[in-house]
Amino acid sequence: MTDLVSGPLADLSCDLLVLPVDEGGAAAWADAFGGAFETALADARTAKGAAVLIPGGSGPRRVAVVDARTPDGLERWRWAAAEGARASARVEAERVVVATPPGAGADVSAALVEGFRLGAYRFDHYRTATAPPAASLALWSEGGVDDLGGAVERADVRADVTNRARDYVNLAPDEKMPADLADLVAADAEAVGLRVEVWDKARIEEEQMGGLLGVNRGSLDPPRFVVLEWAPEGHADDDPVVFVGKTVTYDTGGLSLKPTKNSMDKMKADMAGGAAVAGALLGAARLKLPLRVIGLLPMSDNRPGGRAYVPGDVLTMHSGATVEVMNTDAEGRLLLADALSYARTYAPRWVLDAATLTGAQGVALGERVAAVVTRVGEEALAERVRAAGDATGDLAWPLPLYPHYRDQLKSDVADLSNVGGAMAGTITAAAFLEHFTHADDEGGAANENGAGGADDAPAFPWVHLDLARPAFLDSAYGYRPKGGTGFGVRLLLDLLTDDAEPTA
Repeated sequence: MTDLVSGPLADLSCDLLVLPVDEGGAAAWADAFGGAFETALADARTAKGAAVLIPGGSGPRRVAVVDARTPDGLERWRWAAAEGARASARVEAERVVVATPPGAGADVSAALVEGFRLGAYRFDHYRTATAPPAASLALWSEGGVDDLGGAVERADVRADVTNRARDYVNLAPDEKMPADLADLVAADAEAVGLRVEVWDKARIEEEQMGGLLGVNRGSLDPPRFVVLEWAPEGHADDDPVVFVGKTVTYDTGGLSLKPTKNSMDKMKADMAGGAAVAGALLGAARLKLPLRVIGLLPMSDNRPGGRAYVPGDVLTMHSGATVEVMNTDAEGRLLLADALSYARTYAPRWVLDAATLTGAQGVALGERVAAVVTRVGEEALAERVRAAGDATGDLAWPLPLYPHYRDQLKSDVADLSNVGGAMAGTITAAAFLEHFTHADDEGGAANENGAGGADDAPAFPWVHLDLARPAFLDSAYGYRPKGGTGFGVRLLLDLLTDDAEPTA
């Protein structure tokens, strides 16, 4: 956890002092370190990074001056602190102090802590060489630190659970087959006070989750369905918020086999939606948020084994609807559909599903911005997600779900198809999921409103977050590493914090 320190900057005892500077500069810091600071600041702005000076004396051994002019808002401080973390790693600092700019509030202090801890992340699980220990972190504020403890503690937790989600994603596929990953998530969840259920294949069969079972047919490893619940005292009977996370532990594409390069070789990350949901639930418990929240994680790999499901198969889903499989690589929506259908049993306040669902998401929005989709009339929920993305840096942008997109899911033999053709793939995938969010679906075909069965009314407000590209990067930027990024954890935590009732 982050220490809080005060006192004259030039007297601080540390291996590295990080000074983030935005457009206004920092005259007080120039006074403390003289002309060397001005030179370092000029160098940092030219390099758009960190410039290190050696001040001498008994204070900091090194000072890293970091350009903090971009991007906008609190992100500039997260990015600047992450640059400080990289400078810290280069010099193998053992103790680092990050300075809050003069006049900045607790929100900036929290952003600096988040950025440093996220930027300092390393995944060393498989390395045989011993890495230097991570630096201890302290935060300095000119106005004192008495009022910063709560904000900094929350920032530590948010970064910690995001980094844990990164760990889940970065694990090798053979270490996170469904049973293994379920046990790992369950152990983490129980350690922070979450209630956990792990369903085996027999229980999944009892629940008649035909989508999850169909995807799992080609695998040697049975599926799991994990239920995480945070319900603090006084909230156990509340209508919950429900998060559903796609947790495909490895995706070959099934019989609709993916190419290896730049496709299958990244598919250990196809459970990043589930990782984000698990991370958010861990955070809700550690932050003791005063609301009830449930996470549903349907888990399977997708492989072309001897009994693998095939194009042309018709699956009967948990809801009772039938789905014609036209592409076995459109498997994540089948798991999610069963979980969304099951979510109705909780009478939720609202539901969000998070998934690495479509390559089309990256085509539409690139690798830094997730797609948000909800039904017409519930745009306010999508706007909440977009706003939380702006606040956290987990950027998200709405796409439309007009009724005509559902026409692309029509099947000749079943209630709907699991793919919608080449056009608008992110939206038609969301349209498929929306079919399973209605109050009663006994197999009726989708009508012009996208619903089926006896009752066309939505069972709950619902929003879909497709984070396929932002969840796993080919190259780092800001405080996001190459590989698993933990995208969505802090966004979901912001949504929960916004929903939480004020404590007495």
